[in-house]
Amino acid sequence: MEDKHFTDAQFEIVGCSDADAEKLGRPQTTYWKDAWRRLKKNHLAMIAMILLILIIALTIFGPAISGYEYEKMSADMNQGPSMKHWFGTDSLGRDLFARVWAGGRVSIIIGVVGAVITTIIGSIYGSISAFIGGRTDSVMMRIVEIISSIPYLIVVILLSLMLNDSGIGSILLALCLVGWCPTARLVRGQILQLSSAEYVTAAKTLGVPGWKIITRHMIPNTLSVIIVNLTFRIPGYIFSESFLSYVGLGIKTPDTSWGMLAASAQPNIFFYPYQLFFPALMIGLTMLSFTLFGDGLRDALDPKLRR
Repeated sequence: MEDKHFTDAQFEIVGCSDADAEKLGRPQTTYWKDAWRRLKKNHLAMIAMILLILIIALTIFGPAISGYEYEKMSADMNQGPSMKHWFGTDSLGRDLFARVWAGGRVSIIIGVVGAVITTIIGSIYGSISAFIGGRTDSVMMRIVEIISSIPYLIVVILLSLMLNDSGIGSILLALCLVGWCPTARLVRGQILQLSSAEYVTAAKTLGVPGWKIITRHMIPNTLSVIIVNLTFRIPGYIFSESFLSYVGLGIKTPDTSWGMLAASAQPNIFFYPYQLFFPALMIGLTMLSFTLFGDGLRDALDPKLRR
């Protein structure tokens, strides 16, 4: 066999040298900065976030941009979109551009505020139930199951009759009375997983009060799950408000919302389809944007996907 001679020049050391042994492989960053870096790489989620910012900005400044008051009537009845009225007018001559964005304020306020309230209530309830455990946990979860079995439509009807009011307050109250239960179940499951963690056991051994363990250890470690759940709950509440207003159980005149605009335009859909198109488009875009943004946020906050 032919003898082959190898020299040191033919070989290269693979791996880090002693001089580079203590160098950081990547710059130091916090959990939230790293989540934001990953979120920015999700182009679909970023487009959804920009679209949400634009929609929210228009709900704030849109009526002022149009130059018309959303409840003011005029002789320009049932006019199509034009340079004078960008979204056209309704059967009473009211500018639809101003009304769509004024109605968006109500829909988004109900969606965001309702989701935040139910998330807070559900997080506290689920944390307490999981932390105490035992018979207390069983009783608290049976209460959740009973409340979840009540359709929110019945609650809205009963509250409307009792309060003789169909404003934002009564709709929020009805949605929040039954809407916190899914969040309570979700947080309870997360807390049960954390209950066996070493730092929770150490805190219990050191005699840390239960409420401090929940607020300082358990809830912060489930915060990413809670935030993602919040972004998915908002479009659900927006749709619920739109549905209630559409069937006549939501916002009443002179106030308006996307659901109420859709309900007002429905009888004339074959003659003036633009009156239904714009509020329906805003409902669809807002719900889709929140869903896509929540999906991207879930991936960004998941530590298992960190590279």
